[in-house]
Amino acid sequence: MKNLITLFLIVTCLTSLAQKKRNIPIDTVVVTNSTVTVKNITFPYTASTGTQPVWNDKNEVIATLYYTYYERSNIKDKANRPLVFSFNGGPGSASVWMHIGYTGPKILNIDEEGYPLQPYGIKNNPNSILDVADIVYVNPVNTGYSRMVENKDGELPNRELFFGINADIKYLAEWMTTFVSRKNRWESPKYIIGESYGGTRVMGLANELQNDQWMYLNGVILVSPADYKLYNTNQPIYSSLNLPYFTATAWYHKLLAPELQNKDLLDILPEAENFAINQLMPAIAKGGFVSDTEKKEIANKVAYYSGLSEKAVLQNNLEVPNNFFWKDLLRDETGKTIGRLDSRYLGIDKKDSGDSPDYSPELTTWNHAFTPAINYYIREHLGFKTDIKYNMFGDVHPWDRRNENTRDGLRQAMAQNPYLKVLIQSGYYDGATTYFGAKYTMWQIDPSGKMKDRFTFKGYRSGHMMYIRNEDLKTSNDDLRAFINNSLSKGKAAKY
Repeated sequence: MKNLITLFLIVTCLTSLAQKKRNIPIDTVVVTNSTVTVKNITFPYTASTGTQPVWNDKNEVIATLYYTYYERSNIKDKANRPLVFSFNGGPGSASVWMHIGYTGPKILNIDEEGYPLQPYGIKNNPNSILDVADIVYVNPVNTGYSRMVENKDGELPNRELFFGINADIKYLAEWMTTFVSRKNRWESPKYIIGESYGGTRVMGLANELQNDQWMYLNGVILVSPADYKLYNTNQPIYSSLNLPYFTATAWYHKLLAPELQNKDLLDILPEAENFAINQLMPAIAKGGFVSDTEKKEIANKVAYYSGLSEKAVLQNNLEVPNNFFWKDLLRDETGKTIGRLDSRYLGIDKKDSGDSPDYSPELTTWNHAFTPAINYYIREHLGFKTDIKYNMFGDVHPWDRRNENTRDGLRQAMAQNPYLKVLIQSGYYDGATTYFGAKYTMWQIDPSGKMKDRFTFKGYRSGHMMYIRNEDLKTSNDDLRAFINNSLSKGKAAKY
């Protein structure tokens, strides 16, 4: 009888555990204290990590967003202390990349060029911008630990409330307003930084925050921005803008003609850019009606600036797809493929033939390094523990890309707010959101040219996540510091 009772209790407990759902707390925070040394100055800071709700228009909780907020704790004057909201992209990417790779007080354990090292983990970031600004890393719905929340009937909200260009901007802007109110940061100068798709996100947020939440910014920072206006434009523009990236990558792999290879990268990129805009673009625009003579001349030049063969360029009718470039550049040299997001990285395919790599070597390398580090860091250093999986990339598709006006939204916000300035940071070896494409986006935001003195472009000798390379980690953070300092009002009124 005793054995039967024991068995019953065991079965009951196991059944209860099996029926228990894994849920993230809707509104909670864990606070820890630490110190960091930046620019040879050691100072204390608090790290607040947890969740904050998203409400619908009926004031019902429909989601909760996981965030981490770093605040330098020996600064009393919060009115003059900048606050930076940091977003990654995807869409569907967690905030992990810039959090422990770029601007935060801790960075992951990797080598000088960004490759994984064991034991996995984190270390102090001597380049963090926490010395000059407080930072909050935000994970949109289904990324990190952020999740939709069931209603009283156990139903999840409509996915269209979150997963689209404009829906994403709308709910995030309102969430940010709540955060600023809760943390009493309305007086502070405010900045938003977005990487990759995060560039589209923060361009739209600048306008949404200003015109629907009445929150005015001092700065918008686009890191390797993805611009859907560019991707959806006509092919002569899009294809031509890729060429300077080809030049940079071929130079890195030492495949250019000696007269180019023997020069510094920054000495050859301007001529590749000039050729792309003034010769390649018009030739592609002519399509099948370009003369045989011009087509051959242009193909020869594309080959010269790309490291590809003239035959391959002609076979692609002057429009060389990026995936073909990643597969073909080293095909006859080493048989290796090169990375999409950072073309310094090499991969090995099953076959040398084909027109596209089997996988992205840079992304697998980054996942290898970042995933164990962020899971360890959040649990063991920040003290936030849950059985919910940390989504490096979450389920956010289908993503509604209709009515994409974020580029013009940023222009409108800048026109209305004389304080607002823009910094663009790009890696020369990024083949997904190319540096020259980012320049083109910058040129197109303000067609009048009346605000061009409020834009700054910075390029780096690495890829999409230029901060992975230690030398560029230092330089890019210094560029952020300079941008923040130059965009503070310093007592000057906001007027033209």
